[in-house]
Amino acid sequence: MTSSNSRTSEFPIDAYFLDRWSPRAFTDETMDRDTILTILDAAHWAPSSGNNQPWRFIYGLRGTPAFETILDLLVPGNQRWARNAAALIIVVSKSYRVSSDGERKPAYTHSYDTGAAWFSVICQAMKLGYHAHGMEGFDRDKAVEVLQLPDGFRVEAAAAIGRIADRNTLPEDLQEREVPSGRKPVSDIAFEGKFTGNP
Repeated sequence: MTSSNSRTSEFPIDAYFLDRWSPRAFTDETMDRDTILTILDAAHWAPSSGNNQPWRFIYGLRGTPAFETILDLLVPGNQRWARNAAALIIVVSKSYRVSSDGERKPAYTHSYDTGAAWFSVICQAMKLGYHAHGMEGFDRDKAVEVLQLPDGFRVEAAAAIGRIADRNTLPEDLQEREVPSGRKPVSDIAFEGKFTGNP
């Protein structure tokens, strides 16, 4: 059992995993290009099926037109707090691989691999004193058009990265939600031999 960040695990995991959470309150600090590229460099070393490396990250730094472009893709509820982040990212994955004969074939693990790369983003950001918050609340169709994604690429998620601010900087209705969340028991997600849990 490990305790940290107002959370307690059932088993003796490293406290780093309890310290990771998805805050909404960010300072309005900026981030330089080398820092975001350092974070994304960690991501591109993630494990990948057959080294396909399907992940792509479209980023914008606070104070740049790219940031405003990505911010405009978010639903209004996420725009309210994400506008204070240091960086915004759209996470994309390539849904195919090219065989040795030049034919496109489905890459069945493209989302799985891109999720691993996203967790590397989170970890490297934390190592540099930042936190990351992933989002599904954005306009995917608009993202495909505005970001000029080619055929065969799937928009997976949006994300904000920044330094944590006091929760009182958030709109009042979000302040009470600004706490690390708990998790289901391990027995609800891990089964020996066969699936025995609830759908």
